[in-house]
Amino acid sequence: MHSHVIDSGFLRDLYGTEELRQIFSDVHQLQCWLDFEAALARAEAGVGLAPPDAADEITRVARADLFDLETIRQGVAETGHPLITIVRELAGLCGGEAGRYVHWGATTQDVTDTGLVLQVKAALPVIERDLQALAAALAGLARRERDTLMPGRTHGQHSTPITFGYKVAVWFDEVRRHVVRLSQSSSRVLVGEFGGASGTLASVTRPGDRGVGGVDLAIELRSRLMAELGLGVPAITWHAARDRLAELVAVLAMIASTMGKIAHEVILLQKSEVMELEEPFHMGKVGSSTMPHKRNPMGCESIMALARLARSLVPAMLESMGTAEHERDWAAVHTEWAAVPEAFILTGAAVSQTLDVARGLIVYREKMRSDVDILHGLILSEAVMLKLGETVGRQAAHDLVYEASMAAYEQGRPLKDLLLEDPRIAGRISAEQLDEILRPEAYAGLAGEFVDQVTRWRSDAD
Repeated sequence: MHSHVIDSGFLRDLYGTEELRQIFSDVHQLQCWLDFEAALARAEAGVGLAPPDAADEITRVARADLFDLETIRQGVAETGHPLITIVRELAGLCGGEAGRYVHWGATTQDVTDTGLVLQVKAALPVIERDLQALAAALAGLARRERDTLMPGRTHGQHSTPITFGYKVAVWFDEVRRHVVRLSQSSSRVLVGEFGGASGTLASVTRPGDRGVGGVDLAIELRSRLMAELGLGVPAITWHAARDRLAELVAVLAMIASTMGKIAHEVILLQKSEVMELEEPFHMGKVGSSTMPHKRNPMGCESIMALARLARSLVPAMLESMGTAEHERDWAAVHTEWAAVPEAFILTGAAVSQTLDVARGLIVYREKMRSDVDILHGLILSEAVMLKLGETVGRQAAHDLVYEASMAAYEQGRPLKDLLLEDPRIAGRISAEQLDEILRPEAYAGLAGEFVDQVTRWRSDAD
């Protein structure tokens, strides 16, 4: 039985991908905890705190498939503790005396924090892979539509002409910054945890003990443990410092927000009155149970919902970061167990679904071009103002073109006619000059060049 949309038998593929659900599943979480226990035993054997044969035996049985999940669930319910049943079961599976060395010197949060980081380590390449694929798809789309003229819009109104390729290149540039953000935050997040009860490593510190090269044995043990797990070594225990995971969820929410923004733009441009874009469509896709004609942007609406949900997790993470008490606080950890997997699964779905949109986006070029002319020249008012400003000054030109533009709006007439009827303007600009000034293709600025410049990053990366 499922009670959350992420795991719903009906809806789960709208809210996540199977790949990320598996990474954050109970079984994989358990395996990550067991991987910590096995790595700890091997590291302790390496510094003489445990017999090598005990480490080998612990490693042999530290397999999730040897554990009964229902037994663990019952144990958590009875003890109120997430790990004690697993530690007991692991020790019980060991032959000989090896069970005596299970969990030696560790505290529960060492295991659960590092286990979550191991899950993150597995999930980050999935997000990065799909982001890179999305960047490539957007770069290709931007280059393809480099010179596809369309109205620029500010405040929801026509501004000056742009190209659709330029719009997509702006999306692409934002996505590539997320690739960098993800990489930068990864180096801070992929750090393991081993500190013992209060984080001081007192449990594995013995007076006078020195490891290889005179390094404190406890420090060497921690380094060996993290090397076994492929994680960074913390400068100091971070039981009560939750900024790493808070940063990660914030970055994921930013990525999801960009996906939502792209999806929202498609929705706006797919409105029946506009219809310059359409999300991918295939026969059999149904927009309405009652109106057969509907081709609703339901895919993009799904992406927007995912982005909203991902953003909603950030306040909870910041709250946990800012209220963690003393040397350890389980309230923060419990929040992260819920928020971090959700953030990954929701964001992963948003990126994956946006990639599908980018690859199959339907572009109505003729409609884009015809919409440039829908205001009968008003979209070029700035160009007229600047040309006229060469003789009368910018502000005076603005006032003159403003009067003509407002009259054109109210009378439903072409801007050119109103300009030529005003002797203050007609005497300074000829009809032929106006024809050239009011040609939209001549006023797209460096839209195409920006596409070339920005998408070159993708080509260089290839």
